[in-house]
Amino acid sequence: MKQLKKLNSAQVRRMYLKFFEEHGHKIMPSASLVPVNDPTLLWINSGVATMKKYFDGKVVPENPRMTSSQKSIRTNDIENVGKTARHHTMFEMLGNFSVGDYFKNEVIPWAWELLTSDDWFGFDPERLYITYYPKDHDAYNKWREVGVAKDHLIPDEDNFWDIGQGPSGPDTEIFYDRGQEFNNLADDDPENYPGGENERYLEIWNIVFSQFNHTPEDTYEPLPHKNIDTGMGLERVVSIFENAPTNFETDLFMPLIKQTEKFSGSKKYGESKEDDIQFKIIADHIRTITFAIGDGALPSNVGRGYVIRRLLRRAVVAGKKLGIDEPFLAKMVPTVGKIMEDYYPDVLENADYIASVIKSEEDRFSATLNGGLNLLNNVIANAKKDGSNEIDGRTAFKLYDTYGFPIELTKEYASDEGLTVDEDGFQAAMTEQQNRARNARDMDNGMGVQTDLWTDFKDASRYVGYTDLTVDNAKVIGLAHDGKQADDAQPGDKNIEVIFDVTPFYAEMGGQVTDTGDIIDNYGKKVGRVVDVQHAPNQQNLHRVELNAPLKKGARYKLVVDRIRHLKIEKNHTATHLLDQALRNVLGGHTQQAGSLVEEHYLRFDFNHFGQVTAKDLKAVEQMVNEQIWKEIPVKTVETDIDSAKEMGAIALFSDKYGDKVRVVKIGDYNTEFCGGDHVKNTNELGLFKIVSEGGVGAGVRRIEAVTSSDAFNFLQDRDDLLNKVATDLKVAQIKEVPHQVEALQSDLKEAQKQSAALQAKIAAQQANNVFENVQKTANGSLIAAEVQVAGMGQLRQLADSWRAKSLSDVLVLGTANDGKANLLVAVSDDKVKDGLRAGDLIKAIAPAINGGGGGRPNLAQAGGKKPEGIQDALKQAADYLNN
Repeated sequence: MKQLKKLNSAQVRRMYLKFFEEHGHKIMPSASLVPVNDPTLLWINSGVATMKKYFDGKVVPENPRMTSSQKSIRTNDIENVGKTARHHTMFEMLGNFSVGDYFKNEVIPWAWELLTSDDWFGFDPERLYITYYPKDHDAYNKWREVGVAKDHLIPDEDNFWDIGQGPSGPDTEIFYDRGQEFNNLADDDPENYPGGENERYLEIWNIVFSQFNHTPEDTYEPLPHKNIDTGMGLERVVSIFENAPTNFETDLFMPLIKQTEKFSGSKKYGESKEDDIQFKIIADHIRTITFAIGDGALPSNVGRGYVIRRLLRRAVVAGKKLGIDEPFLAKMVPTVGKIMEDYYPDVLENADYIASVIKSEEDRFSATLNGGLNLLNNVIANAKKDGSNEIDGRTAFKLYDTYGFPIELTKEYASDEGLTVDEDGFQAAMTEQQNRARNARDMDNGMGVQTDLWTDFKDASRYVGYTDLTVDNAKVIGLAHDGKQADDAQPGDKNIEVIFDVTPFYAEMGGQVTDTGDIIDNYGKKVGRVVDVQHAPNQQNLHRVELNAPLKKGARYKLVVDRIRHLKIEKNHTATHLLDQALRNVLGGHTQQAGSLVEEHYLRFDFNHFGQVTAKDLKAVEQMVNEQIWKEIPVKTVETDIDSAKEMGAIALFSDKYGDKVRVVKIGDYNTEFCGGDHVKNTNELGLFKIVSEGGVGAGVRRIEAVTSSDAFNFLQDRDDLLNKVATDLKVAQIKEVPHQVEALQSDLKEAQKQSAALQAKIAAQQANNVFENVQKTANGSLIAAEVQVAGMGQLRQLADSWRAKSLSDVLVLGTANDGKANLLVAVSDDKVKDGLRAGDLIKAIAPAINGGGGGRPNLAQAGGKKPEGIQDALKQAADYLNN
């Protein structure tokens, strides 16, 4: 047998990427785990997820050959983490991709070379087995041609990759035989083969031959361009090179497991199967949490934030099972950073911020965990009191879902008290939640049907809008309407798209909206209107137009951008750069842009920030931006290579991809950023900057909306007009007297409210004397039931307090009507509660009479409704209830 190389995770990753780089591939950086402009995905969940725009033809890549090591998150079955050898919530997928370039004849020999050549992985060919789609004779023949033995090629009907609408096709999977010592099945077990559910034959690589379009009509049509998409799990391959029983005994996880051992003090990995599960959960989850927060996601109760919160809480509970009773996960962030430093240096760079977020969440969960224990103790006490020997399944699920208590922990506590847990009820509630979650994310993950309308159009188009807003002699070099190429277009044609050889119209990008304007012929007649501009697959500016005269391919036209609109957009775009820097300076370097919109009349800027933005901070940000405007700083742009741009200190967005040449916008020494948008020549052109609003729009994402120039002046003018109106209404001579006058009015109002409350209380007391005299006898004790005229529920409760203090009856039922709404209150004496009478049961029985509902404690309950005329009926029903 051939000797296995000893390679660590960093070496495997680098070797894979280097191999394909030497075969003409461009190494693509690992994209953020948070998808950009892709609402179909909660997380980036594969290498190909970042390539969708290339595979569906929306964008033609700079190089059709690409390779990457892409961090990915999948959380559809979190519960399996730690219980299996290779299940992770975050993993790295090594991949090589071809967009309409090479196909089976190239990728199969390359795969075999990478895997078996001594210059690369150097696996023993005898250890490798290949599965293939039975009808894919080309793939079978190519594998035989490179030297794979017949008995190492296995046909499998499952080898067809299809995730719905979009590219699909047969695939081939490569398995590594780890040897008989890893065999966990009997020799005659039907799963004991490469491709079966076993531990011996480990799948390491999947190569998809994407050659069909899965259409909306559910047919499979040949793709205009055949593609290659592959995926090799880094963790799996590393486990082979390091001869690890599972992925967890590799250099990707063991440092985290060893650190957890130190936190535990007494527990050691490998001594207990149950403890090992907890070690693995912690090692897996802290990696995922660290990378997710580093990419801008934050803990919350929805979406990605819920995933982070759930993983963190599972890890904390796992730590408690190992005897770790203090916050520890934040301390593991630097360890994650060191493990991944070779390819992800940003984790260590942002370690302090990531750790601070985790520490805050850990502290919060400690309080939540204590709340869960209190709830559990109450549930146990009530179960004993009611004579029940079982904890309700939905209550157990609430403990799990809200407080992070796994069912095992609830069972453990219950068992100590001689109780059991309704596990069927728990599983039913769990299934309901999983179905809700599945429905919430059941979106089309397909890539979209591939279109070649503009894919093969490569004629050059030049954008000159940075300096010129009018072009006198622009030639139509590309024209289409109704989804087809055409030589001319007429008014009334649909979806008219035009490419000019030169254009002043900006194509929407980087948050900056498109330019609009006119198309004019040689006679000065307006031919049409440019209403939108996007990028064609080969990055030409693609104009969407509305015509009022014919437009011809090959003809020349004058193009005129709406100048005033364009200049206002420029101002707002420069303001976003000033604002971005001010937020970093005031709130901290951890803040990063999470999206922006640069419109004509306002700008919108989203940024990641853990916590609130105080009024003081907001004022400081606004002041800082205006100071840069008033300093009249020149705004300069330069085109350079990406490395030089980074040396200049240019800020890059993780969501953007940059070519060999980049455009850098530099605002003096204040701010330097990568940007392809339009900007002013000097900050003084902005005139004024004013923040209009600030607030949260998602988990850890804040949004600022602001205005500049004339829009800022108009905003302040409206505020001034409003203030002047208030001054007039308050009859004060000067605006500066408004605050004092408002304070005086508030004081007068407070005093009036106080007097009103006292008067209402007096009226209520007088009514009480009359109400409390009318005591009815019922089968279940004495009853006082009456409708009273009081201000609302607060005074009903006051009457109930007076009733209880005087022990006037066994049951009190009161109703009141205000502003078209009805309120009901039920109070039950303590003696009657002991006899089994519940205020909550009674309120639920009578509340429908007022078209309402309610609840409360056993001795006091209340309800609200929208049918005041039903109060008397509710009072009668209360008496009937007590007489039954």
